[in-house]
Amino acid sequence: MRHRVRNAKLGRNGSHRNAMMANLVKSLIKNKRVTTTLAKAKAVAPVAEKMVTLAKKGTINDRRLAAARLQYQSRNPYDHKSKAHKEAYRTHHDVIRILFEELGPQFKDRNGGYTRIVRLAEKRRGDAGEQAILMWVEGGAPAVTQAAPAPQASIAEAPEASVDAQESETSETPEDDASNEETPAAEEVSQEEDADSSDEEKK
Repeated sequence: MRHRVRNAKLGRNGSHRNAMMANLVKSLIKNKRVTTTLAKAKAVAPVAEKMVTLAKKGTINDRRLAAARLQYQSRNPYDHKSKAHKEAYRTHHDVIRILFEELGPQFKDRNGGYTRIVRLAEKRRGDAGEQAILMWVEGGAPAVTQAAPAPQASIAEAPEASVDAQESETSETPEDDASNEETPAAEEVSQEEDADSSDEEKK
């Protein structure tokens, strides 16, 4: 009887199923999303979320448990290569490092629900199996230290200051033109007054 047995067999025996689920979780950790069948996505999601729970604790024992569940071999295949090869492997392919140093801090303040399953309308060729995308919530991007935000007041005041400056320039331009136009008229009036005063003195 299968009372209280909720794991899907997926047409495989136990060792084959565990290896397949470990590979899918490692692909999810490295690539942030995987496209597979809907049944596999539903079976793999709980395993991936348990790995994130271990990553949030971050102890040595949790690292060992995660490595055992993911069938992870700690030996770097590029040990005999250059330092650049080793760093590239550690950055992009070391799933335990990515899990504990990037995904753990990313979901530190989230209580469960780290994965999302998105169904695809297109069926798989050959057997028309339902496909789905298994991804991390919020993209599962590495935690990035945010820089101090720039003061909003200075940013908001800068355009206003430029607008005021433009308005003052546009407002000053007609006045200057008017003052320039008024200057000859004032000179003409003063000349006429001088001429009248001279005529009166002659009389």
